Amino acid sequence: QGLLADKQIFVEKPLALHEEEGIELHRLAEEREKVLMVGHLLQYHPAVIKLKQLVSDGELGKVQYIYSNRLNLGKIRREENILWSFAPHDISVILSLAGEMPDRVTSAGATYLHKQVADVTLSSLSFPSGIKAHIFVSWLHPYKEQRLVVVGDRKMALFNDVEPEDKLLLYPHTIEWKNHIPVPDKKEAEKVPLEMKEPLREECQHFLDCITQSLKPKTNGEEALRVLKVLEACQSSLEQDGKAVSIEKPGYEPRGIDFFVHETAVVDSGCKVGKDTKIWHFSHVIKGSKIGKDCNIGQNVMIGPDVTVGNKVKIQNNVSVYAGVTLEDGVFCGPSMVFTNVYNPRSYISRKSEIRTTLVKEGATLGANSTIICGHTIGKFSFVGAGAVVLEDVPDYALMAGNPAKVKGWMCQCGIRLHFEKKGNASCDACGSKYQKKGNQVSHIQG
Repeated sequence: QGLLADKQIFVEKPLALHEEEGIELHRLAEEREKVLMVGHLLQYHPAVIKLKQLVSDGELGKVQYIYSNRLNLGKIRREENILWSFAPHDISVILSLAGEMPDRVTSAGATYLHKQVADVTLSSLSFPSGIKAHIFVSWLHPYKEQRLVVVGDRKMALFNDVEPEDKLLLYPHTIEWKNHIPVPDKKEAEKVPLEMKEPLREECQHFLDCITQSLKPKTNGEEALRVLKVLEACQSSLEQDGKAVSIEKPGYEPRGIDFFVHETAVVDSGCKVGKDTKIWHFSHVIKGSKIGKDCNIGQNVMIGPDVTVGNKVKIQNNVSVYAGVTLEDGVFCGPSMVFTNVYNPRSYISRKSEIRTTLVKEGATLGANSTIICGHTIGKFSFVGAGAVVLEDVPDYALMAGNPAKVKGWMCQCGIRLHFEKKGNASCDACGSKYQKKGNQVSHIQG
């Protein structure tokens, strides 16, 4: 009713009791351009935010196992069981840490206070990548426990929310093989410094910011639907005495809250991917690479290692962005265009130490099948035509074509060709922006 009345909505978890209802709520919010935010409170906890960053940065190595215990004496409810009351928070965090949806869940529980309402449940989640997770929740427990453990192949992390100060610890334990026997090498826990803030206040402020700044909520309808889908699968397993329930794969899967990675694509551990970026079929982002916000990475694209891609970059199908290449904000790479990073490659001779860097500056367009020979700078808002072969630095706003590519004219920031008067002034016919040309240099002066 709130969405139908064009209100901004902040709803307590879960989003709905059935996935179909959740989908309809999300559709209404998108259709009416209204904020729909769900109260998955832990996503706003400083320790969880830091833990997600540590996982994203590869500090723990490859995540292998996650478990969460949320136990207390009360608050006991009759309108919902313990799974729906306690577990949504844990499911939300585990999905964001795993970076994918589980493909199979099991859930078993017990009823003690009411025959129809589970007081204790243990749910297990299996992910396509091999990550396993379990969630143990109960409101019949002698003391309060809120503990989440993430086990990686390099380090382990503990988030203990009942601790007043040391809420997040890292354990650099290792396993060493001695005479074919695994032997644990235990280390002292490392305290992770946090800027402590009240999660509920942060959550409410985020909702207000989303309204005033037209932002996409961190716990929006899409994120809530993923949690709801897992909840429903766990409930189905619970009703079948712990029988395994498969979760149908969507066309593409979320990898984290803020960006999407198709199920056939690979993003190496430690890579950073910005909010609202999409990475499509058969693409690979190699270790050490950083991709900005709101980018679209097409099919069969390779990025890395150690490549930086700015915000709002579009890379079309069949492009390889090698080490040594940097793409600033707003760059467009057309289908099958080619970067190089070694000037005189030979199969028999390694020249990894001879990489020449290429900088593509803000707003530049590189047309389909164009080739950029390494060691050059492509000027801001320049336009390299389809099939051109660039052998030298490209001036800002230049229109390049041919083999070898030569300056054929000048382009506005909006992508329309400029026509300069004898005095060296030009005004874009489309957007009205004004430019000045001196020799072989063009500068933007107004608009």
